[in-house]
Amino acid sequence: MGLIVGMGVSLVSTLLPTPAEASTSSAVTVAARGYDLDYGNAPFPDLAVTVSKTSELVSQGILVSWTGGKKSVRPQGSVGGENFMQIAQCWGEDPLNPGHPDRTTCQYGAFPNVGRDSNVLDNVTDPNDEAFNLKSIAPEDEQYTAKGTGGLVPTYTSIPFRAVSGETVASVGPNAAGVLKHDTSIDVNTNEFFTQFTSNEIKWAGADDTGAGSVKFEVQTSMQSPGLGCGQPIIVSGRPIVGQTCWLVVIPRGTGDSGVKSITRPGLFWDAWQHHVAVKLDFKPVGIRCEIGGAEAALSGSELIGGAIASWQPNLCAGTTNSAFVLSTGNEADAAVKASKTVPSPLALTSRPLDADSLNGAADPLQYAPVGISGLSISVAVDRRVTPVDGIKQEYKDRETQAFSSLKLTPRLVAKLLTSSYISSLPPGADLTHVNYRSFADQGKNPANLSRDRDFLAINDEEWASQDLNSTSLADLLVPSGRSDLAVALWRYVLSDPDAVAFLSGTPDPWGMIVNPWYSTSTTVNPSTVGLSLPRENFPKADPVEKAGTTGSNGEGPVNLVTWRPYTSDFENGAYLTLRGDGQLLGGWDTSYTPPKYAKTARSLVGEQGVLGLTTTASAARYQNVTASLLNPAGEYVTPTQASLTAAAAAMTPSKAQPKVLEFDPDSSASIAASNAYPLAMPVYAALNPLQTDAVLRAKYANMIRYAVGAGQVSGPEIGQLPEGYAPLPASWVSQAQTAATAIEKGISPLVAPVANITPAVIAAASPVRSGSVRAAEGASPVAAPVTTTPVVTGDTAGPLLGFATPQDPPAGPAGLAVPAGLLSGFAAAGAVPMISRFRRRL
Repeated sequence: MGLIVGMGVSLVSTLLPTPAEASTSSAVTVAARGYDLDYGNAPFPDLAVTVSKTSELVSQGILVSWTGGKKSVRPQGSVGGENFMQIAQCWGEDPLNPGHPDRTTCQYGAFPNVGRDSNVLDNVTDPNDEAFNLKSIAPEDEQYTAKGTGGLVPTYTSIPFRAVSGETVASVGPNAAGVLKHDTSIDVNTNEFFTQFTSNEIKWAGADDTGAGSVKFEVQTSMQSPGLGCGQPIIVSGRPIVGQTCWLVVIPRGTGDSGVKSITRPGLFWDAWQHHVAVKLDFKPVGIRCEIGGAEAALSGSELIGGAIASWQPNLCAGTTNSAFVLSTGNEADAAVKASKTVPSPLALTSRPLDADSLNGAADPLQYAPVGISGLSISVAVDRRVTPVDGIKQEYKDRETQAFSSLKLTPRLVAKLLTSSYISSLPPGADLTHVNYRSFADQGKNPANLSRDRDFLAINDEEWASQDLNSTSLADLLVPSGRSDLAVALWRYVLSDPDAVAFLSGTPDPWGMIVNPWYSTSTTVNPSTVGLSLPRENFPKADPVEKAGTTGSNGEGPVNLVTWRPYTSDFENGAYLTLRGDGQLLGGWDTSYTPPKYAKTARSLVGEQGVLGLTTTASAARYQNVTASLLNPAGEYVTPTQASLTAAAAAMTPSKAQPKVLEFDPDSSASIAASNAYPLAMPVYAALNPLQTDAVLRAKYANMIRYAVGAGQVSGPEIGQLPEGYAPLPASWVSQAQTAATAIEKGISPLVAPVANITPAVIAAASPVRSGSVRAAEGASPVAAPVTTTPVVTGDTAGPLLGFATPQDPPAGPAGLAVPAGLLSGFAAAGAVPMISRFRRRL
């Protein structure tokens, strides 16, 4: 953990959140008619492609959809399939065809059976079809072609890659005599700029029987792909800094390539490339947002709020205290303990109050300021693969390769995913008798993965039962290591259901599936004789199971549970991996390393994905993840949406340890009555002991809180606004935050003076902020804090008014506790994934 979100020299713009599918203000549609360079021979004359978002982009997911295609055929072996799309990101414009991308600048070809190069036939006639007399090499490709001499030296065409920095990777070039030759020492498909582990290309995206299709695409900035350079700052004196633009290109593939009857050649070869359609992508500039040398103030704790802070940071740099804030994500409890001392510390960001054990019987000295509402989500990327048997409905067959858009989970199913209770979550070849698996012929009653669990099939659409899904990453959740409030929230959700509690104690489910005993809460069932203690702050890999290593010249190393199913780097990483279809599957034993080690398996491409990842609502929105519907305490299946987060906030009640800190308690009457509440919604509080000795630092923290609950609550994708994935705060929460901010700045301890004694006049005197407004930047006009509206909530509202009402507060009552607007997308780098994304992702 330990991510830096904002610094004096900060790449904040690479972290800035932006809306994804939900925002269509910059959606663009382009049609083959009028764009295709050879429209008369277009494979899909009626093709129209829509890109959901084309401006203000960062590293994120967007939706690419199309109509006017034809029903696709899945790839088989070295043949690419039929009637599909290939999608890639490019940086340069074609000088010979303005308004079109240059194919030599596209990140394309990293995956097997795609490539940028191929051996080709010379201009010959197909011996089996006299009418098939097409040129194999287009004139536009001759500059990239080395003529063969026959026999073992075939004709070879290779499209070079030109990086934005000027370097070129080319395997065809002139020899001393000026003749184009194939340089076999150069691999244009795996190079210093991209490999199959870093490329964002989609080599196959299929359409349904109507010719329509859609796919989520990972947009990369220069931080993930230096070779593309998208978003690099363009600085022109006297003009605003903008980011380097790029292209998203869609290459339609029909049923054959020139000279051959099937798809066996790269989409960059001219006969396919000339039919591409493309749209321009505008990026937020990647670069410095705060002045070098500016004063920094440290924040520590929850990953949930990282995206919002990254969005707020530029305006905070330009604001009253001119402060850059450094967020180090990690265990919230540890951050709260440090913040409770009187020596200067980072401002803690937490979803739970200070732990009673850390107080040693003393009273809680922290002031708590609510600054965000977000939550946990379970992200889903599952593509249909119909079981090849008779009796399957034709409508299911027609959706082959298309992604599922919904999935329901109960607390018991979540418990199964967290406890390595599905067979495929355990290393194959190890002794699995403890989960009653003895052999392929005697597999016991624990299913291979979630999709084969009758518990799961009983509550989900019947189409799931027709699928043949074998992905190992459907047998568990991608979860991060380390301790967090988020883990506690998920375990509390599991424990809210008596069926899940019984399963964890060792009671089989109605179909005979048992918990992996190493995770059982029962001292008699758990082989360790110590039951798993729940709830807890982490996700243990508790099963010591191991597949033994082998010896000899071809010997392989052992495989334990962590090797087989590794942790993610953080919660956002779960969303990123889900977008890419990367289940973190273990590869083969690679002796090319010293010492040898297991390699990583490349991500599954579109049409073959099967991943479940634990992440945050903001990260899921940013990376365009489908999210699971979770059974809430009212008995309804709910996804994390604007309305459901709002309803959950309204149903939150004071925690037992600290009434200033609210929580969504699954056992409360308010939660049980709130049918539309999302059960994994969580608040985030900024917390500090106001008796800390650095008054200047306390003032900086107070200013940040005031901005967060003022202009920072205006929903939108722009710098300084509240990104998607966060619900704006209720007015009563804003009041509490303003009160706490003044107490922190003035050094008023909750142990010395009641918070209620901090009057509006005291707040006005303590801050440049006046009566519910906050400066967006120094010298700018005040921005009004958002006014709450009444959500549609079933059940009693909860959450006391802690602090006085501000002039903009509505009358007390349910409306005063409601959260008005909704989830806004684009979680910006609150974890190690964005840190990883700043550097080239490699194996």
